[in-house]
Amino acid sequence: MEQKLEQAYLYDFYGELLNDRQRKIYEDVIFNDLSLGEIAEEEGISRQGVHEMVKRCRESLEGYERRLHLVQKFLITKERVAEIHALTREFKNSHDESVLDRIGQLSNTILEEL
Repeated sequence: MEQKLEQAYLYDFYGELLNDRQRKIYEDVIFNDLSLGEIAEEEGISRQGVHEMVKRCRESLEGYERRLHLVQKFLITKERVAEIHALTREFKNSHDESVLDRIGQLSNTILEEL
């Protein structure tokens, strides 16, 4: 997965676990595409301080994912829902009852994993 997208997912799921200052700096680097120098000047800290803060935030977010796997579960569920969507289109064209069985299996799997 592309690193920016991965960081966005991690932040979406776990960003609230960062403190306010960490969240602001992390958002400025990842989402607002501000340079370390710009953030350092705004926050009154060194560029190295900004770099270290972002590094610690990233490590924290990745640590939460290693323990909880929420992003991984979300992405798997997203793939299964896309497959269900494709199968419904297939069923509209073929009226093959076995397609409905596969849809049922996928939806049961999703429900069991929630």
